[in-house]
Amino acid sequence: MADEIIPEISEFGSVDPAPASKNNDVENLRNILCNEEEKMFQRMRALFALRNIGGNDSVESLASGFNSKSALLKHEIAYVLGQMQDKHAIKYLIERLNDLDEDLMVRHEAAEALGAIGDRKAMQVLEKFVDDPEPVISESCEVAIDLLEWVESKKLDYDD
Repeated sequence: MADEIIPEISEFGSVDPAPASKNNDVENLRNILCNEEEKMFQRMRALFALRNIGGNDSVESLASGFNSKSALLKHEIAYVLGQMQDKHAIKYLIERLNDLDEDLMVRHEAAEALGAIGDRKAMQVLEKFVDDPEPVISESCEVAIDLLEWVESKKLDYDD
């Protein structure tokens, strides 16, 4: 047990599948994230670094990764956008959920991320897919609607 490795917990309360890069250059991280020739581990490190940096530039950089061929990477992008709870990400997540040609795993995570952000702007698209014939989408939207309402109620509690 002396050599036991304890996973690092991110500031978002998650154990990430790759440690965030120490690089803080958003443009450089974007290039790594979007480089289809780069190893997935390095792309994930860039993704988590962008999440940790935050702000509109990071959200834009993460959203550019939705052009990737990798459903796994796009799923993880949607997940971290939900963790960030940045309203700037809503339009990109709505695009992913609305794209019927997108991988189900990505659409599912986009729905849940919209719920986590907790902004009513997402409600219409979530309600649109709550009766989707694909259970993973309809169930994700159902959960996302409840989560959105819960997050919104917590924000109101803080405002009082």
